[in-house]
Amino acid sequence: MWTKGGPVPGLIEDYALIGDLQTAALVGKDGSIDWLCLPRFDSAACFAALLGDEENGQWRIAPAGADQCTRRAYRGDTLVLETFWETATGIVKVIDFMPQRDRAPDVMRIVEGVSGTVQMRSELRLRFDYGSIVPWMRRAEGHRIAVAGPDSVWLRSYPPQLPMYGKDFCTYADFSVSAGESVAFVLTWHPSHETRPRRVDPHDALPHAIEDWEKWSAQCTYDGPWREAVLRSLITLKALTYAPTGGIAAAVTTSLPEEIGGVRNWDYRFCWLRDATLTLNAMVSSGYLQEAAKWRDWLLRAVAGDPADLQIMYGISGERRLPEYEVPWLKGYETSAPVRIGNAAAGQLQLDVYGEVLDSLHLARNSGLSDDKHAWSLQRALMDFLESNWREPDEGLWEVRGPRRHFVHSKVMAWVAADRAVHTLEAQPKRGGDLAGWRAMRDQVHLEVCKRGYDNERSTFTQFYGSTQLDAATLLIPQVGFLPPSDPRVIGTVDAVRRELNHGGLVRRYTLDEKAVDGLPGDEGAFLACSFWLADALHTTGREREARELFGHLLSLRNDVGLLAEEWDPVSRRQLGNFPQAFSHIGLVNTALSLSGVRKGA
Repeated sequence: MWTKGGPVPGLIEDYALIGDLQTAALVGKDGSIDWLCLPRFDSAACFAALLGDEENGQWRIAPAGADQCTRRAYRGDTLVLETFWETATGIVKVIDFMPQRDRAPDVMRIVEGVSGTVQMRSELRLRFDYGSIVPWMRRAEGHRIAVAGPDSVWLRSYPPQLPMYGKDFCTYADFSVSAGESVAFVLTWHPSHETRPRRVDPHDALPHAIEDWEKWSAQCTYDGPWREAVLRSLITLKALTYAPTGGIAAAVTTSLPEEIGGVRNWDYRFCWLRDATLTLNAMVSSGYLQEAAKWRDWLLRAVAGDPADLQIMYGISGERRLPEYEVPWLKGYETSAPVRIGNAAAGQLQLDVYGEVLDSLHLARNSGLSDDKHAWSLQRALMDFLESNWREPDEGLWEVRGPRRHFVHSKVMAWVAADRAVHTLEAQPKRGGDLAGWRAMRDQVHLEVCKRGYDNERSTFTQFYGSTQLDAATLLIPQVGFLPPSDPRVIGTVDAVRRELNHGGLVRRYTLDEKAVDGLPGDEGAFLACSFWLADALHTTGREREARELFGHLLSLRNDVGLLAEEWDPVSRRQLGNFPQAFSHIGLVNTALSLSGVRKGA
């Protein structure tokens, strides 16, 4: 989106994703890369216009004077983006991709003439440290080099003699392409104290990048009616994976708002344990055992240590310290401030993560993944802690910043932890463990939840003990096996959530009113993952037609290249929250698998 005063970020759904399995960039319909962190997902951004304006860093390649592209799409089952521009003088295509890196991260942009002749412009504004530092630019060895502190970025063109010039701390290139001609650019990050990175010709790199993605996509075993949507979501999950460790970032962005102009803006460039079982389910059920094994191994490394120190999230390499701070020089997406870096919720107590860890490891074993010899010792330690602490209040799945409560979902997941431990030990008694104690805990949790977390008058489970408020997480009760789908309490809960948390035909996470427990002002959109859970719940309770209708509606909310953010605003009809959101795409895959009858389950 461009205005008289200069470019401003477009709608969240105007962006497409490119990446190299260690970081990722967002490319707008206007041809501008408005978000890119180098060298990792959680590094400081060198393009941060998404959360500010053009002076916070961006790189736009587009026909001179053009606003938005005519159309765009990924090339087949890859993460190679092709954007077409139809102008009065001809048609041009821009190919954006990041090859899986050898050493240094490269952003490659190839401009190809399709017909006629089109005048093009490249505008590069590099701003390190989330848009706050203007680097020193110089020329050397056929490159434009930007340096500031530990960071350096090298820009080169193909052909190398393409004229570039600097003006107002921006690097420009004006050129034309005719049918059959091409001009390419490569932007490479490198530590500033090291020598020039190895040059990679983008024309040589492109077929290899396509081949890498096509080879990976061909492993997908799902062949149901929603294969295109499922595979695109799996590709997105793969793109969110940090290849060196196997950790999966929840999103590539920070602080995209849950309410335009509001304060519900969080950093999602980390790995949440809440995603573990659902991610493993999606991968295993779709044929990606290697990715499932790497995620399981990341999980084991991250949670190793004292069970009392278990966190709800970790860095992409398993880092524990994720201090949260604000960056005041960024005005926020559509003035949604503050912009936050890091996430203080990492220090919260959320008892449900113990259940999620044990459930995911149980699923991994049942799916045939090789069992780590130390994994059972870790699980026993987690159970010892949970036996003594499951009765404590916590902050719950949604990381509320209000007082701790006895959240029903947290207690249900404590039951899941005990249940999975019991089943494992019953099947393999030689592993050793407190079978009698775990059985007793499982029974006690079940009895307490059904007594204190269920509203008999309204026939529904509630958000926390003694509450009349609802929580969409209770839709997972039949999915995790706490109660069968046919149980009247399950059916009543599904109906109540569907009715009382309805937001434009989708589902909110929980009740938002003056009694809301999250301790935050403002509103938010419908939560897409929860809406997929509702489709699952309708399916498991026998309402197949309604489940498929809801799933079809959710699919229609994807943007033109198949991506979803965290939430959807039914009023303004736009996506909200960090993007693309792993939790939303995991929900899409698992619901498609459930409706197709191929989901393995825990």
